[in-house]
Amino acid sequence: MSDPIGKGVLIVDYGVGNLASIRNMLRKIGVEASISGDIDAVASADKLILPGVGAFDTCADKLDRSGLREVLSNRVLSDKVPILGICVGMQLLLEGSEEGELKGLGWVRGRNIRFRADRMPAGLRIPHMGWTDVHAEKPSPLLMDIEDPRFYFVHAYHAEVEDPSDALLTAEYGYRFTAAVEHGNILGVQFHPEKSHRFGMRLLSNFVAHYHQQA
Repeated sequence: MSDPIGKGVLIVDYGVGNLASIRNMLRKIGVEASISGDIDAVASADKLILPGVGAFDTCADKLDRSGLREVLSNRVLSDKVPILGICVGMQLLLEGSEEGELKGLGWVRGRNIRFRADRMPAGLRIPHMGWTDVHAEKPSPLLMDIEDPRFYFVHAYHAEVEDPSDALLTAEYGYRFTAAVEHGNILGVQFHPEKSHRFGMRLLSNFVAHYHQQA
């Protein structure tokens, strides 16, 4: 992938997430992404990646303290800039979480819920951790040329979307759950593409190559 395709990709730095790991994975596919929490940088980016690790409220609080919530909403909802949320970054795309009390961005209707232990087979532990197959719920450019996709997960909470058409990928861990969402220019993955080897490389490549600001 040539540099012009990757020009304008910004990994949003609001104090959490595997920023360097994501940038390193992008470099492997020929994309030189920037890392910044500067409002002007977010306002001028062509594509955004929103990382997140840890507790939901911690990430939501840091996002609020960063002062980026408003500019992100303007860029994503008004300017239709593509955004990819990763792990808790995906959870922030929804309205909230059982894990905390703070509000998510609310761009995708739904909430994040803890894995239901009463629905788990005996011996299956929470959190869900490790490589897991995923299943496409609808066609998407994000999934192009990914055969038998499997990704690396680490999480105790998962998205529960109100509109089934927002679910892009599902996976099985005791029961079927939403593993990725797509709502127009808004995308999110619960797993870690930066830890998912060739599958993650292809997914990130697809995001950079096939999603563009809508007119």
